[in-house]
Amino acid sequence: MNPPSFVTFMPLALAEARAAAAAGEVPVGAVIVKDGAVVATGRNRTIEKSDPTAHAEIEAIRAAGARLGSDRLIDCDLWVTLEPCPMCAGAISFARLRRLYYGAGDPKGGAVENGVRFFASPTCHHTPEVYSGLSQRQASEILRDFFRDRR
Repeated sequence: MNPPSFVTFMPLALAEARAAAAAGEVPVGAVIVKDGAVVATGRNRTIEKSDPTAHAEIEAIRAAGARLGSDRLIDCDLWVTLEPCPMCAGAISFARLRRLYYGAGDPKGGAVENGVRFFASPTCHHTPEVYSGLSQRQASEILRDFFRDRR
């Protein structure tokens, strides 16, 4: 199933992932959308900022919160190229994002359909609608190429 805005927003997230790779960061990109318009984008910047929390999702959530003037991103959707980790899943929940769309699954570090399955936890405050596997091939190729080039 492809959501209506699939053609618009996942390519933007993939472009952010490519920009992260070009900067030497693990290539993950994110886009936050409200009412069909891009509110914020993010990409991994952990090395650039010397900040282990500077994941693409966190960067996008921070930018969207600042732009909208709220810590709650109700009625916003997050598009990200890789399954969120536990930290990012927690931030998605606390931000009250409406929907999460992601590309590649992450059996090692993911926390949505893999690992701790954060949103299935009884202590999770808010669970977004989740759609996975969008542009999975492209997102996986970007990651695979990045790590292959570093080995």
